[in-house]
Amino acid sequence: MKNNLAFLTFLLLFNLGFCQMDTEIYAFDLDASNDGFSVTNMKNISQNVGYDSQPFFTLEGMLLYSSNRRGQTDILEYNPANGSKKWLTYTTSRGEYSPMSIPESIDIAAIGLDTTGLQRLYRYNPKTQKSKKILEDAKVGYQLWIDKSTLVTAVLEEDRMDLVVANLNEGSTRKYQKNIGRSLLKIPNSNRFSYVSKENGQSLLKSMDPLSGATDSIISISGSEDFCWLNNGMLLTGKGTQLLGMNPKKDKDWKVLVNLKDKGIKNISRMAVNAEQNTLALVAEPDYTFVVDRQVETYYARDLDGFAACYAEDVVVKRFPKDTLYTGRETMKTNYKQFFERTQKTSVEVLQRIAIGPYVIDKEKALVDGEITYQVAIYTLKNGEIADMTFIFDKEVETSPEGIVRTQLDAYNIRDIDAFMATYTDDIALFNYPMRNLSTGQEAMRSGYDSFFSNTSDLHCDIKTRIIIGNKVIDEEQVTVNGGGFSAVAIYEVENGKISRVTFLR
Repeated sequence: MKNNLAFLTFLLLFNLGFCQMDTEIYAFDLDASNDGFSVTNMKNISQNVGYDSQPFFTLEGMLLYSSNRRGQTDILEYNPANGSKKWLTYTTSRGEYSPMSIPESIDIAAIGLDTTGLQRLYRYNPKTQKSKKILEDAKVGYQLWIDKSTLVTAVLEEDRMDLVVANLNEGSTRKYQKNIGRSLLKIPNSNRFSYVSKENGQSLLKSMDPLSGATDSIISISGSEDFCWLNNGMLLTGKGTQLLGMNPKKDKDWKVLVNLKDKGIKNISRMAVNAEQNTLALVAEPDYTFVVDRQVETYYARDLDGFAACYAEDVVVKRFPKDTLYTGRETMKTNYKQFFERTQKTSVEVLQRIAIGPYVIDKEKALVDGEITYQVAIYTLKNGEIADMTFIFDKEVETSPEGIVRTQLDAYNIRDIDAFMATYTDDIALFNYPMRNLSTGQEAMRSGYDSFFSNTSDLHCDIKTRIIIGNKVIDEEQVTVNGGGFSAVAIYEVENGKISRVTFLR
């Protein structure tokens, strides 16, 4: 029993921190005719919590990408014509990344990473679900198919990736360069491909003839290693919320083509364009704070329709931790319409903010007709809308809860299990937000953390942001453990001088 509880607690901490980032695949209508450039009609085509990345258009116009499915990464096929999706892989022993179609075949190639850490390039038949290794021993990170028998790869060697070209007909490979980046792309209207060279401490975008190995430098680069070629010779990349472009034959530097900040996305990375050059797919992180800021602005302006549009149709409004106040956008509109009618002046000021995963946690100062109150709002974002809003209201407390939380942090950092557990009540309860119980009681918690402390010699937690509201302390924590690190949020509830409940968010 103790071993199971110890595993549960460690699994909680592991899942909080070491999951992949939350990224989405966005598609745009593209117009790059002549020297112009525009992207319109943005659509989130993945709409999936967790990792969605590495888009690739087939010659038939299908979009392949890696997608999170219940904690496993598989290959998904998206049909832009009708919006349908189809899973192409489902191998429980490994996850699949970086999909590409294999020329003159229905098969696809993808990087397979199994549960033991073995990473190889596999060939998958979507109809039979059967797979086989393409390069038996090479630890392939990225791939580019020149034709059905010529394969360009970035192969992991020590702490770098090397450029290796394989002739599958002959069963031969040749290493052309050490230390390259992840971007391998065919150059339109040529027999060459581009790659990022990192030799001698310089980052250069280069071109190569895959048959002869002849290379030329294109441009010096800094920042992103993710690029996309257009047929007109323009090269695209992303920087934050911006799409940048240049034509190496005409331009000396990058220029901003469009800023997508008002679309609620950030940290643009990988991208791909279809054969017809009318659709651009890119990977970006949802900017959840954008929607929350918009609802604050519309609330301040008393714009009822604009305010309600920030919320999902089935939004749930709650009082922490579990009391439902009401549900539904229409009910929200009715409630706020009545509120605006009976008040003269209302405003909300965000005093502190924690943004982690799909959660935005704001400490707010609310002014209603001259009366000031304080509250914390936990916003849960889904598909660009607020799906859940949970309030923590201020209440009078005899003593500040911060002292006991600080004491438990000090004990945590020196891995003193007795001092650590002394800060908690006998019936301490641990939860994953909102209400998934992880353990209850001192014995269960001690067994898990005792094992965790014993196996993490470098354990340390730093507080990035601390919000205090009534008897609750909300900490954004940066944890170092076993050479790695992760961020998480913990909501500590203090009763009679001890911590009675902890709720984790990630």
